[in-house]
Amino acid sequence: MITLFYQVSKSETSLSSLRFISSFSSFKNPGVFRSRDDDFSNSCNPFQLINHLNQKPKPTIKEIKITHTQCFKVGFTQSDIFVANSLADLYCKSGSMGDALCLFEEIPHPNVVSWNLMISGYNQSLRYEGSWGLFRKMQDLGFEPDRFTYGSVLSACAASRNVHGGEQVYGLVVKNGFFLNGYVRSGMIDVFLKSFCLEEALRVFRDVWCKNVVCWNAIIAGAVRSGENWLALDIFHEMLCGVLMPNSYTFPSVLTACAALGELQFGRGLHGWVVKFGFDEDNFIGTAIVDLYVKCGIVDDALKVFSRMKIHNVVSWTAIISGFVQMEDSVSALEFLKKMKVVGIEINKYTVTSILTACAKPEMKKEASQIHCWILKFGFYSDPTVRDSLINMYSKGGEIDLSEMLFWENDGPKNVDSWAVIISGFAQNHNSERTIEMFCKMCREGLRPEKFCSSSVLSIIESIDMGRQIHGYIFKDALVFDVAVGSALFTMYSKCGSLAEAYKIFKQIHEKDEVSWTSMITGFADHGYPNRALNLLQDMMDAKYRPDQVTIAAILTACSSLPSLWKGKEVHGYALRVGIAKDTVVSGALVNMYSKCRFLTYARRIFESMPRKDLVTWSSLISGYSKNEYVEDSLMLFHKMIFVGLETDAFVISSLLGMTAKLTKLKIGKQLHARIVKVGLDSDPSVGSPLVEMYSKCGNVEESQEVFDTIEQPDLVTWTSMIVGYAQHGKGSEALRVYDLMREKGIKPDLVAFVGVLSACSHNGMVEEGYFHLNSMTQDYGINPGLRHYACMVDLLGRSGRLKEAKTFINNMPIQPDALVWGTLLAACKVHGNVELGKLAAKRVHELEPSDSGTYVSLSNILANEEQWEEVLNVRSSMTDAEVTKETGWSSI
Repeated sequence: MITLFYQVSKSETSLSSLRFISSFSSFKNPGVFRSRDDDFSNSCNPFQLINHLNQKPKPTIKEIKITHTQCFKVGFTQSDIFVANSLADLYCKSGSMGDALCLFEEIPHPNVVSWNLMISGYNQSLRYEGSWGLFRKMQDLGFEPDRFTYGSVLSACAASRNVHGGEQVYGLVVKNGFFLNGYVRSGMIDVFLKSFCLEEALRVFRDVWCKNVVCWNAIIAGAVRSGENWLALDIFHEMLCGVLMPNSYTFPSVLTACAALGELQFGRGLHGWVVKFGFDEDNFIGTAIVDLYVKCGIVDDALKVFSRMKIHNVVSWTAIISGFVQMEDSVSALEFLKKMKVVGIEINKYTVTSILTACAKPEMKKEASQIHCWILKFGFYSDPTVRDSLINMYSKGGEIDLSEMLFWENDGPKNVDSWAVIISGFAQNHNSERTIEMFCKMCREGLRPEKFCSSSVLSIIESIDMGRQIHGYIFKDALVFDVAVGSALFTMYSKCGSLAEAYKIFKQIHEKDEVSWTSMITGFADHGYPNRALNLLQDMMDAKYRPDQVTIAAILTACSSLPSLWKGKEVHGYALRVGIAKDTVVSGALVNMYSKCRFLTYARRIFESMPRKDLVTWSSLISGYSKNEYVEDSLMLFHKMIFVGLETDAFVISSLLGMTAKLTKLKIGKQLHARIVKVGLDSDPSVGSPLVEMYSKCGNVEESQEVFDTIEQPDLVTWTSMIVGYAQHGKGSEALRVYDLMREKGIKPDLVAFVGVLSACSHNGMVEEGYFHLNSMTQDYGINPGLRHYACMVDLLGRSGRLKEAKTFINNMPIQPDALVWGTLLAACKVHGNVELGKLAAKRVHELEPSDSGTYVSLSNILANEEQWEEVLNVRSSMTDAEVTKETGWSSI
């Protein structure tokens, strides 16, 4: 065998023999080698010496040099190319490239193996420029590279991301006929992939059909690294269709793609193949399967695979811990960390960051402190990723002060990622002032915000002016076209009520994802544009995006706003078809939609079928019953909600109080008031306002005032309820006193508040005050009066007997009077017996609302009071001719 090996080395070597030579150092059996003849003693036989060194795990430089000296003494380094190459290979593997190069330059006639060993040695030493320089020198001296040469130099180009050099080498590959070699082609594919040039890698891959599984593995792995997971699965499918069998290097990449896409069913199929082909004991494949089940939320299956693995490395342990973190099972995550430490697995930074995420909860403060101490003890704190995770853990646990302390504790320069974490922490704690302040500090230090940082800042902005400034800033960095930043930007505009600007940004995003579509649909649905939301859903489905639970819930909100039972049923049918109708979010939205569409039978049926009912769902159904005046059903459901242990919230109480106020059920209202006091909602303005209104409508304005006085910071709605309550009970002076007090508190009145003020003036005959407040709307607050405000003024003038002035006022209105305005004048004419003006007012009402029976009755009563019986008959005859019937009076008593 050694004679054959010697003869091969002396020649230019065939491809098959080169493979044999390149694996020489892996031979461990000393019996394989024999001396070439009997001229050498055993002590100085170079083949035995070299074989002896190859048996050692890592021979020292001293041992290699001793062997080199022995070979030199007997002249083998100059006369035997095999011995010289073997020594050079030993120097390369020991990392002594200087000695290897000196030996290489002493070889009188180096062959292609010699060059290959040196180029490979430079690669092993990470000296890729040396590999490239040696390759060029080889060409200049006229040596013809072989497939191993090309493969090694392409590896150097890939590691150094030298795309231009790689393309030059590949040109020689094509020229010299090595194009079909899978080893060379996989090297060129790797060059492009490591330089993030996936399209060029695909071009090389698809130039000719390749039967080498290495090339397929390289392109699949590259696609996964580039985030093109669907492409990776498509190529894997092509591989199978081409009757190529995957190997142990194929499955980890394909399983990773399935994990990223959440393709559980396909992943299970791959798991079956792994078991069938006997790869289930491969540690890398087992870890990838664990990761797949974890990311798909099937932690039980992940644990089964993990338990069957013979070797558990840090990656598989970390994957299991991450699974528990994903399920928000922090206790199990910490237990597995303890087990991991017991069996002696060395923990890395990825394990630490997963555990920090598990402790990022307010209830895990004690564990968070312990993990922090442990990190300091074992030296993980110096890692920037761990430090950022610590900052994030404390901010999510509500300890934003500790987060900031850790952030400033690092005196060195802070990178963008660290700034993004602390800015996100302030945003999550709803501290908009500090969020923007830290954002500005980061920018002043010359750092450009990345997409995560920009999205965090945009999430807390509530002022459209500030939002536009941030928009301008991120526009300069072209971040606005990123789907995450773009979505945060148009969500900000949507939240600030500027739907036009939000939609403009949305259309500028080239590659929209499900989140961006859903955010825009939600914006339209929540801000009173339900039809736009429905149209956008159709566009989303036309673009081949599948609506998820959040999208469906937003669309059901739009159907509730219309309200459109027919559209709502369509959406319900779609949710049933795709299997998400049982989801808690979707079920709650369906209950809300059917309740608002007054289809309470279906609402109750879905409600009863829900395995878990949240507070929002209970509130929706109770609100539906309340608004439709189902007193018994709403109260029974409210009692049941309390019985199952759910807390009473402001929305439920407001709904019930609204029903109570409408039906003037004072006894029920007082019971609800007692419940409000018991649960501590009596100082909440959102509850106080309907409570004030309830007592007012039930005729107890004094109780309204008492409730009002208990509210710590009444909002505009609560102030308005108090003003309207006094006005309706004829207490104009008290109403105006409350109005003046409201302005002193710095609260600006709105359209509804001015209706209450003008009503107070009307009920108390305060004409001059009425004119003053009407003018104040425009002059002091820039509010244009509406028809209700003008109707209040007409009522005020009519009650005061100034009918002609009221007519002149109507004629001078800047907007066209409606039936309400003329009807108010007609009512005043009835009180004061003004027939002529009454006829005019009735005529105008008839023109605007021909079917209004009240106008005929009012005019008839005016004429009857003046004993104009003939005119009375004419009015009743006109009423008959117009087929208008008077509604029958009824009483609730």
